[in-house]
Amino acid sequence: MRTGRASERSQASPRQRFAQPVGDPRDATGLYAAMRRYLAHRATIGSTEQGLYGVERYLRDFIAWAHERAITHPQHVSRPVLERYQRWLYHYRKRDGAPLSVASQRSKLVPLRGWFKWLTRTGAIPANPAADLDLPRRIRRLPRSVLTAREVEQVLALADTGTPLGLRDRALMELLYATGMRRMEVAHLELGDIDAERCVVLIREGKGRRDRLLPLGERALHWVQQYLDRARPLLAWNLAEPTLLLGSEGRALNPVWLSTVVAQYVERAELGKHGGCHLFRHSMATLMLENGADIRFIQAMLGHAELSTTQIYTQVAIRQLQQVHAATHPGAKRREVGGEAQGCTTPEARDVLWEALEDEADE
Repeated sequence: MRTGRASERSQASPRQRFAQPVGDPRDATGLYAAMRRYLAHRATIGSTEQGLYGVERYLRDFIAWAHERAITHPQHVSRPVLERYQRWLYHYRKRDGAPLSVASQRSKLVPLRGWFKWLTRTGAIPANPAADLDLPRRIRRLPRSVLTAREVEQVLALADTGTPLGLRDRALMELLYATGMRRMEVAHLELGDIDAERCVVLIREGKGRRDRLLPLGERALHWVQQYLDRARPLLAWNLAEPTLLLGSEGRALNPVWLSTVVAQYVERAELGKHGGCHLFRHSMATLMLENGADIRFIQAMLGHAELSTTQIYTQVAIRQLQQVHAATHPGAKRREVGGEAQGCTTPEARDVLWEALEDEADE
């Protein structure tokens, strides 16, 4: 596995990626200047650096498109202009010839609505051209891959816990599997966020700047403690460094690199499935649901503001539905072998299912 120094370096601040302005930066009334004022406003009301990066990225896309068509000031942007941009996004083709996904099109349009609403409210423009802009319908897609419990164990077992980096990787994947936290959240964990006494981990300022306290589980805590005792002292050259997971240079890890290294472990397991940190997030939610966890507890684990976002996992956690289907649908039993119907479930599983159904009927 590649663990080169360059791959583990901390990434530059997202805002530092935009070195060049779009349009004339000297024009205080132009689109670029209006964007800068809007971003400053969002920063004052608590937007995260990552959130500001995303908004700036998509506003810059629109400003660049607009300048190519001599649309240089907010007053020049009308509803037909925005609809024209929306059609352009729909017909746009990437280098491989593929269109933008509906989610990508929507992501590029949503910041425009907030921007022009703010420009209208501050009096920069007389009316909001994006007020009634119809966005592409949101499509909630199922995760492409979800690991079974056995497959998770296969991936975890690949980490060489006899080396500092391998032990760190095992602790990383155990954290992801136990909690379902996002890669940005695990990258930002600090030493003080692990409470071994209570066996919990604190996520500070997760998505939407929301904190949450998550159960860690005894096994994940064990591997984190092993990493702290045996690996981190060998990686940390700066004793004042608070970050929990460190790279070979003793610095905080690049969140994008985290997904890369996890994806490499998944590939090495040869499961025919692909994914990185989010694959463990999907798998945690699905496996907990399949084992009877209430969806509202899954919502709390994942840090979803809306229950509707979590409900996608009810479509992935199909085991109970599959068992009921196999036990009750005449067409689910494909053949008779030795006088017994054969289907997708074992006789033992069917017995457990029937007992569960009978228990529910008695309640």
